[in-house]
Amino acid sequence: MPSAAPAPGKSSPDDLAASGADRPLAYLFLDFNAYFASVEQHDHPELMGRPVIVTPLNSEYTSAIAASYEARPYGIKRGTRVRDAREMCPDIAVMPARHDRYVAVHKLLMKEIERHIPLEKVYSIDEAAFRLSRSEHDPARAVATARRVKQGIAENVGPALRASVGLAPSRLLAKLAAERVKPDGLTVIEAKDLPHKLADMTLTDIPGVGAGVAKRLEKAGVDNFLKLWNLQPKQARAIWGSVMGERFWYGLHGFETVEEPTKKSMIGHSRVLTREHETPDKARIVARALLLKAASRLRHYGLFASSLSFSARLRPEGGWETARRFSHSQDSFLFLKTLDEMWEVFLTRQRREGPMPRIGGVTVYLHGLSKPGETALDQLDLFAEPAHAQTDSRRADLWKAVDAVNADLDAKFRRLGASSGEAKRYISLASQSGLALNYLGAKIAFSRVPEEAEFLY
Repeated sequence: MPSAAPAPGKSSPDDLAASGADRPLAYLFLDFNAYFASVEQHDHPELMGRPVIVTPLNSEYTSAIAASYEARPYGIKRGTRVRDAREMCPDIAVMPARHDRYVAVHKLLMKEIERHIPLEKVYSIDEAAFRLSRSEHDPARAVATARRVKQGIAENVGPALRASVGLAPSRLLAKLAAERVKPDGLTVIEAKDLPHKLADMTLTDIPGVGAGVAKRLEKAGVDNFLKLWNLQPKQARAIWGSVMGERFWYGLHGFETVEEPTKKSMIGHSRVLTREHETPDKARIVARALLLKAASRLRHYGLFASSLSFSARLRPEGGWETARRFSHSQDSFLFLKTLDEMWEVFLTRQRREGPMPRIGGVTVYLHGLSKPGETALDQLDLFAEPAHAQTDSRRADLWKAVDAVNADLDAKFRRLGASSGEAKRYISLASQSGLALNYLGAKIAFSRVPEEAEFLY
């Protein structure tokens, strides 16, 4: 078993160093290289070895969300505009994102890797940690396992899906090891290698050190890795402003702490709009469709929402955002009514200020999430009008039935082999008929892997 960290604040750094000087390798961390672009090369063998970028939309007016390693020598990276990428590399292949396909390949990869080593935690669509056995605490055996994993991926899934692997005593250190050599690297960090093997790391390249923490570290005089390493646990806690600082310190020194499950705080979607959807009427349909997707996910998780936020990005510049509260609900009709009211306020303001600008993007989020039995939800229900609560419940049941029918339809499409990105017909509101539902395609946030249900609309 990996070395466990003492309870935060219970031991001094000297005590920890003495008790953990021989802590063994315990984790294998796997980081897939240029994952979206690699999946495109996997599915389109003619793209192997070619520069590839993946874009959120099939449009020349958008930017890359992923770039293959073959594209990077040309200066092409995430955020490069399509038109610029074509000028920088005329041979570039531009592939619209297929997020449902990326999730499907992710599952194939996890299944293959678990043939060799047990999964500890999936961190994102392209990152996961795996636990080494006692026999694999030995570096030679751990490296042999890592090579078997790489070989299994290449032979049983596909050679385009390269990954960098890190081996270390803790998950944080294993992730840092995986970052050392890309693409297709294999790096071992043993306890005896610390801290000097990581001394050249930039602080903001370390997971857990965001811009805010970096500023606080700088204020505390910590401006390089060795100074970060030499902090005491309580100092890290004070700088982070929470127990997360101490947990980070333990992970950096090769000790594992128990990760508390995170509670979902909001559910939503955003979309950059193509030119054909920049008008108020078309943008409103997209915003409503995004909200319907979020509401379906809300019900899928058994959650209720008590507020809605909406924001619009304007072109060439500017934006607008607002939020409204309501009684906890799962009713899409209530959510849509609230959004329509907010939309009218948005349009009225824009018309007062002059000609209506183009709408470049829309974002909707459901907030204030609770489950039945939680205090906040129960207290609000005490004050709800009985007739209103009954109507809300009936409407929510109606939408749950719609969700179930759409799930059955999606399963049928999959059995029939409908291709990724192919238009499929689901039950939705007639008012949404002006939007091809496959335009929306669920997106992957790199901090989580979407469930298949999220790709229904």
